Amino acid sequence: MTQQVCVLGATGSIGVSTLDVISRHPDRFSAYALTAYANVDDMLTLCRQHHPRFVVMVDEDAASRLAKACSAEGMDIEVLSGEAALCEVASKRDVDVVMAAIVGAAGLSPNLAAIHAGKRVLLANKESLVMSGELFMSQAAQSGSVLMPIDSEHNAIYQALPDQYRCGDALPKSVRRLLLTASGGPFRKHSRSDLLDVSPEDACRHPNWSMGRKISVDSASLMNKGLELIEACWLFSVQPEQVDVHIHPESVIHSMVEYSDGSVMAQMGNPDMRTPIAYGLAWPERMDAGVSSLNLFEVAQLNFERPDLERFPCLRIAQEAFRAGGTSCAIMNAANEVAVEAFLKGNIGFLAIPDIIEAALSRVTSRTASSIETVIEADLHARQVAQELVLQRRPH
Repeated sequence: MTQQVCVLGATGSIGVSTLDVISRHPDRFSAYALTAYANVDDMLTLCRQHHPRFVVMVDEDAASRLAKACSAEGMDIEVLSGEAALCEVASKRDVDVVMAAIVGAAGLSPNLAAIHAGKRVLLANKESLVMSGELFMSQAAQSGSVLMPIDSEHNAIYQALPDQYRCGDALPKSVRRLLLTASGGPFRKHSRSDLLDVSPEDACRHPNWSMGRKISVDSASLMNKGLELIEACWLFSVQPEQVDVHIHPESVIHSMVEYSDGSVMAQMGNPDMRTPIAYGLAWPERMDAGVSSLNLFEVAQLNFERPDLERFPCLRIAQEAFRAGGTSCAIMNAANEVAVEAFLKGNIGFLAIPDIIEAALSRVTSRTASSIETVIEADLHARQVAQELVLQRRPH
């Protein structure tokens, strides 16, 4: 029976890769619903290729233009608009699998809707767990939703754990620690003085992965690894002390699990997101993802370095925010999103990003994350404070 897939964030890099994998297995998967914010041209192309039953464009004007274009081409697709429609399609009864690939805090509500509806959720949006990990994991446990991590690092850890392990369970006593790898980004060899004048284009020039601009900047600052560390803590029920970050420039080993007998299980492969996507879709089986075989003769060597928390303090900030608990991680994430956007627009320098995050954490009081409303309130307050901090730093 064909599984119906809802792709949240269909026009982004993860969404496009997901649809590529789906198209290779039309007997097993079908694109039921696709969503995007306002990218009409790319969504229209996807509609022609995949013929979904529903499309959501968050922007109302974009939805209107897409609906007219689909109608003009004779495509029988129901086009919806608004954020509430994201939750609607993610929780529809006919949906079997939800690819959660909306970047940033915007993905939180539809991801929770999918979890509440008991869907298999392929989680590529780390911010959901960063902002509201306790609520997210408890809701998944209550609904019976199956969480499959899609970030290459967490997917690698999942693959290296015993077959019976499920996200949210306590790790087996035989597991000693998790080893989270990081490429180090484009500025791995830069001195702190070198980082004073880097441009958004420099930050988005990732050496190994093809990613969106926001996540590319997070990779360059190591905030992406900080977010992933928090995500790992929630997914695998561990504390930061049980997760070691290793800079691995080749991006061939995607992460590792160390066992009590000294064995270290590593998941390896070419840096292509279609591998974890195919794993999440086909689990507990495996299927072709269109990814070429890893040639270790070409790789030749594997290198590892310790992360430098002086040059890249965002990783330390994330560790501290997780330990602080409450809404601290939501505050941190919101401030980072504002700071990264400001950097991409040329309004602040690269080194201002961690400064703004720490300043926001000191000015916004963390509260117990007792409800999604509390989390969203903290997110909005932190954004306001971060915007003020950006304005103070903008050149006059």
